[in-house]
Amino acid sequence: MTNTTVDTPTTTGFLTVVNSKQEERQARRLIESLRSFGGQLRDCPVWVFAPRSQALDDLAGMRNVARYPLEIEAPCRHYELADKVFACAKAEELAGAEIRSLVWLNLDCLIINPPILFDLGPSFDAALRPVHIRNVGSLAQEPLDDYWSTVYRVVGVDSAPDTVESFVDAQRLRPYFNTHCFSINPARGILQMWRECFRSLVTNPAFQAGPCHDEVHQVFLHQVVLSAIITKLLDSGHIRMLPADYSYPLHLQQRLPPSRRLQSLGQMVCAVYEDADSIKDIEIPEPIGAWLSEHQAMS
Repeated sequence: MTNTTVDTPTTTGFLTVVNSKQEERQARRLIESLRSFGGQLRDCPVWVFAPRSQALDDLAGMRNVARYPLEIEAPCRHYELADKVFACAKAEELAGAEIRSLVWLNLDCLIINPPILFDLGPSFDAALRPVHIRNVGSLAQEPLDDYWSTVYRVVGVDSAPDTVESFVDAQRLRPYFNTHCFSINPARGILQMWRECFRSLVTNPAFQAGPCHDEVHQVFLHQVVLSAIITKLLDSGHIRMLPADYSYPLHLQQRLPPSRRLQSLGQMVCAVYEDADSIKDIEIPEPIGAWLSEHQAMS
């Protein structure tokens, strides 16, 4: 159901998920940040996935915003972050030939400057950031553990010739990507494969009782599965590694080494805030300061 449409053709579309009234307000702030600071991408379509029971009154009247029902299969319905996986897969199904770049944005993201690198153009099939911290990441110099080896087996990954470095703690890892925000070419079928492999692992009793039995491995399973699929389907030449001003972790600012720490919100393209305290110890230039005050973006 589209609230308001814009006729301007585009090759980039954005999506997110909403599950509560509070998340509706977050979604409105996120979309308004894109409309205010998105530059040439400011009027791109935004698809909001939500349960049928969620009215999305806070998004009524927003231009070029469409609502789609979020359907999650029963075995996965209550699993950590299954909504993100299923929404992305459905968006990939819905994307027509005119959408070349499908961009996921977490609700705790804000667009501060034009996110032009999300537009994949003809040369790339994905645009991603490395993870912020290692958490369940697989160290490149160590053998695969049971968790990663099971994911790789389900996805069909034989080896990972490339590595990434986690942004905050500088660990050299097998490809492991952050999922606060990313862009994917929907023609590659990556997101539907994400859903299929995620479902397979969530419904695998031995995996869930063994390598994936604890909260941290369950929380980041979606991220590991997507990383494995990117590793399988795309060579490094078709992956745009986004710079640090995309998905910049304000909530981890004090853990960043000085050489990697941005000093001003104005230096960022897409900021991840997670909570209100994240934005206190950083310069906030205008017009961003006035915009934040008006929209109460950290409330």
